[in-house]
Amino acid sequence: MILEWLIGILFIGGIGAWLSEKSNSELPRVIALATIVLDLFLVILMLVAPGALGLEPISSSDLGQPGEWLVLSTAEWIPRFGISFIFGVDGLGLLLVTLTVFLGLMSLGSAWHEIKERTGFFYFNLLWTLAGVIGVFTALDLFLFFFFWEVMLIPMYFIIAIWGHENKEYAAMKFFIFTQVSGMLMLLAILVLVFFNYQAAGEITFSYFDLLGTEIPDAFGFWVMLGFFLAFATKLPSVPIHNWLPDAHSQAPTAGSVILAGILLKTGAYGLIRFTVPLFPTESMAFAPTAMLLGVISILYTAKVAFAQNDLKRLIAYTSVSHMGFVMLGVYAWTSQGVQGAVMTMLAHGFSAAALFMLAGGLQHRIHTRQMDQMGGLWGAAPKMGFMALFFTVAAVGMPGLGNFIGEFLVLLGSFRISPVAAALAAIGMVVAAVYSLIVIQKVFHGENKNNLVVKDLTKVEMICFGLMMIGLLWMGMYPQSMLEMSEPTLRSLGVPFFD
Repeated sequence: MILEWLIGILFIGGIGAWLSEKSNSELPRVIALATIVLDLFLVILMLVAPGALGLEPISSSDLGQPGEWLVLSTAEWIPRFGISFIFGVDGLGLLLVTLTVFLGLMSLGSAWHEIKERTGFFYFNLLWTLAGVIGVFTALDLFLFFFFWEVMLIPMYFIIAIWGHENKEYAAMKFFIFTQVSGMLMLLAILVLVFFNYQAAGEITFSYFDLLGTEIPDAFGFWVMLGFFLAFATKLPSVPIHNWLPDAHSQAPTAGSVILAGILLKTGAYGLIRFTVPLFPTESMAFAPTAMLLGVISILYTAKVAFAQNDLKRLIAYTSVSHMGFVMLGVYAWTSQGVQGAVMTMLAHGFSAAALFMLAGGLQHRIHTRQMDQMGGLWGAAPKMGFMALFFTVAAVGMPGLGNFIGEFLVLLGSFRISPVAAALAAIGMVVAAVYSLIVIQKVFHGENKNNLVVKDLTKVEMICFGLMMIGLLWMGMYPQSMLEMSEPTLRSLGVPFFD
């Protein structure tokens, strides 16, 4: 029941935060804080002391898939249509659930002083988005998975549309259209997959375990796989279906950008690893060269586009697309180093991108602009902010000793075995990233303070948030084995080839 509690606590906390606004406008954020802290406490127990929760590794071989699950629970929901409540978390899922709850706390910290209007409804949407994401990372019934896929999108639409900036309605609608259309394609693909499984097995089921190995006629297999791929590639995002992201990021409030970059993009990568390739291994391997090409194009093209940006948040958004291109490349290399590198990149990018958007949002909140040509010389006015910006910038471009370097190095190593050309071109992207990142530091924090801007330095709450994310990146860079060992059993069970 622990996974149901993780999700239920967020749902209940969100409703409580919304209702409490009527009595006290400060109470919703306190309720949201207590809710996320309680979830974080349970997640930490799952990581370090699962026995305290009565959790023991569960073999799922009797369900049709080898491997071990820390939690695996099943209950009927709509038995007539083969729909069940199936929740499970293994090493990969637990890493991503931990990332979700931790960055949820970071987003709360960024919203603490920024959100002043309709606070109850804001924290309701924030907590329900987190609940939806945890559902995505733990649902093992495909109908249930789609349900949570929708749950996490609708609150994010409201976060952008209500608390965003000057073009918030346009950005929110664009986000909604891209994600909804691709989501509907995935739903159609799920139904077709279930239909072919019904023809073979004689019963309707949406269970992930039952659908693994479903034989689909050659004329349909590629198109069904493509329905899943488009939904996940849109959320990743990948070129050419990426252009909703810069608008969403630039217009979203800081907390919205933190959740988008740090968490929501990872649901797309998770979907590729957990669903697309294992459910359609033959079709996915045939499609792999195209997917790897899209990954390389995403790395190089969006890195180039980032050079042309004057809006700080749009620039960081394009760099996110570039870095997530490494994830696409690593997943479709489908080697142990490539996929483990993709997982490490997902985790490290969650920290570095969330921190950079918090810094950009904090700057906008202080000086009321995102335009870099109106900044300059801010290091002297806000040295703590300058130091944090430099640290997370060099982390994002792959400084050795930090988590991003481990992830991208493993991706390059794993993809080189499949396509040396793709790996070489992707490595160029790392060089380009270093150049535009240093240009950002120069434009924003060095040089002349043209407009004599007076910037308040980071607060204690912000310093605590950035300090925790620094520790996370250092831990991933200095001791990545702790996370690689957690994800390895999952990847083995999904068919990733390991060479012992």
